Amino acid sequence: MQKPAFILTNLILFSVTALISLVVVPYLALTVGFDWVEIGACIALIWFSGLSITAGYHRLWSHKAYDAHPVLKVILAVGGAMALQNSILHWASDHRIHHKHVDDNDKDPYSAGRGFWYSHIGWMLREYQSHRYSDYNNCKDLQKDKVVMWQHNHYLPIMLAANLGIPALLGWLNGDVLGMLLLAGVFRLFVVHHVTFFINSLAHIWGKQTYTDKNSARDNGLLAVLTFGEGYHNFHHIFEYDYRNGIRWWQFDPTKWLINACSWVGIAKNLRRCPEERIEKARLEMQLKRAQARAATLPNAEVVIGRVQQEYEALLQKMTAYYETRKRLLDMKKRKLVRSYEKLDLDFKYKELKQSWMLAKQRWIQVHRLQFA
Repeated sequence: MQKPAFILTNLILFSVTALISLVVVPYLALTVGFDWVEIGACIALIWFSGLSITAGYHRLWSHKAYDAHPVLKVILAVGGAMALQNSILHWASDHRIHHKHVDDNDKDPYSAGRGFWYSHIGWMLREYQSHRYSDYNNCKDLQKDKVVMWQHNHYLPIMLAANLGIPALLGWLNGDVLGMLLLAGVFRLFVVHHVTFFINSLAHIWGKQTYTDKNSARDNGLLAVLTFGEGYHNFHHIFEYDYRNGIRWWQFDPTKWLINACSWVGIAKNLRRCPEERIEKARLEMQLKRAQARAATLPNAEVVIGRVQQEYEALLQKMTAYYETRKRLLDMKKRKLVRSYEKLDLDFKYKELKQSWMLAKQRWIQVHRLQFA
């Protein structure tokens, strides 16, 4: 079957930025050198444009995971234009289609099922699905957002001002416009492009399926470091409206930290979180599925599967009781029934159930180790 025509603009852009970043910039670094101002500006703009994609294009506009003040929206819209990944409206439309039809080779714009190269960059090099942009019906909400439409309607001048104007101004202030344009402009753009593209490619190939195996998305701590916290992709694909990707305190998710910081100063609000019980249940269901698959290979498979199922049901029962009691307790605190007898009794029951659930979790882990060691 004949392949679609190349998109020459994209082909030239990716080729030129790669050539400059992999050949010209290293050559100049070795022969002429870059000063610390240029290096610092490059790092700062990598973070600014990268986080504008993850906190802005992705979590704010594509998934509505939180609400942002207009000032924050404008900052993220400019930073997103600097990342040169098309307008918010265009990007969000693609991404919503991806989530709706993930791994469908005919409908998912960057389906990992078509291979690493295609999902990483190949889908942007040819006119595979250009018909998608005749309208943006899946983004009617974004078409009501003044900042989104301002950026969409004036994308070219905003993009040029961000990618050329800001580095050129910094270079002029530092006394070397060309050096700043090459390092903080082109090289920075190359880096941000490919770490973002890793979310579409590597994050669907490399890592663990912690919460679901119904799609190819993976959780990978190393990728989280490279992608501003987006590496916990298996979690994201099942709980896409959560403003977090890394839900544990030790998981690297600077996008989550940025959103939190913005909420502390009042420019972000209504941060959406998936209920902890749903997250825990999804994780346990995957553990059960894997345990059953391993048990099926054992000589005494029926006995082992029965025991595993029994322990799982006991754990689930205790977990449900714990979260129901915790919810009731939190509701009472919100209604300020702090000193009531009912609250004191519920508080005692909550602590008891929490201890019982912790013990059940430990027993569940022991069952895994004993049965499959």
